[in-house]
Amino acid sequence: MNTITCYWVYLAIHIQPRLSVHHEQNGAFLMEKISATPILSSQRQTTIWRIGRIPKVFNPTRWMWLMSLLLVLGLWQLITALSLIQPFLLPPPIAVIQEFGRVINNGTLWKHTSVTLGQVIPGLLIGVMMGMMLGYGIAKIRILEALLAPIIVAFQSVPVVAYAPLLVVWFGSGGQSKIITCALIVFFPILMNTVTGIRSVPREWREVMRVYRANHWQTFRKLEIPAALPILLTGLKTSATLAVIGSVVGEFIVANAGLGMYINLARTQYNTPLVFVCAITMALMAGGLYGLVSILERKLLAWRSK
Repeated sequence: MNTITCYWVYLAIHIQPRLSVHHEQNGAFLMEKISATPILSSQRQTTIWRIGRIPKVFNPTRWMWLMSLLLVLGLWQLITALSLIQPFLLPPPIAVIQEFGRVINNGTLWKHTSVTLGQVIPGLLIGVMMGMMLGYGIAKIRILEALLAPIIVAFQSVPVVAYAPLLVVWFGSGGQSKIITCALIVFFPILMNTVTGIRSVPREWREVMRVYRANHWQTFRKLEIPAALPILLTGLKTSATLAVIGSVVGEFIVANAGLGMYINLARTQYNTPLVFVCAITMALMAGGLYGLVSILERKLLAWRSK
């Protein structure tokens, strides 16, 4: 008999305990807290922890997205099969799939997708860097907030479609104007999440850093970044999807290539399946960027589950 078994025999014979079991989850492990409360008041309560790996069970919520997709496709096919909407307005799914195959085979879809993606990524990076730097300054310096907040709010209240033509006039019809449009549309969410994240650091934690005589750089690296990281990554998820919108809006105004220009071309040709192809491609692009940020979030915040 091992030590744990002998101890249980001692509890059963000598103190006749009342047992209570409580389960707690810690990451990938299941911790079972077993409390033995003796009948005699002179004897103290005994607590034993038993740790074991959580058994893997089927999680149906992981596949809900697939069920939703199949439901949408089924309703779409039913509507088109019953001719409730004209195929000119809503083409059947098979027509969209065939158009997908055509533009993939001739290479035009990749050509326009690569142009849009080449504008989205630089615009996203520039907007994120600008938003984080200015957001950190606003969070730390109240005077800076009083000076810049009215300008930022006024600029953000103007739709991107309104100032996108001005950016084309100022920076030309090339990729520069689209990158700047992406950066501007990404800037505000990152700015607000940075300010919120830095200001959400508890005062008690800052006092602890002062007690240990940490300098500004140590406080920034050891306290402010880890504490604000969950909120910052949430803002980055939103910005990753908005960056695609910024690029496509710029391409709607004027462009020689890109998914926005390709949608305009399909619209003038009354090619509704091609419009659906471009819209689905943009959704997949935004979803891919969102997924990359989610993976980054799991890597950077893995310490929270330990």
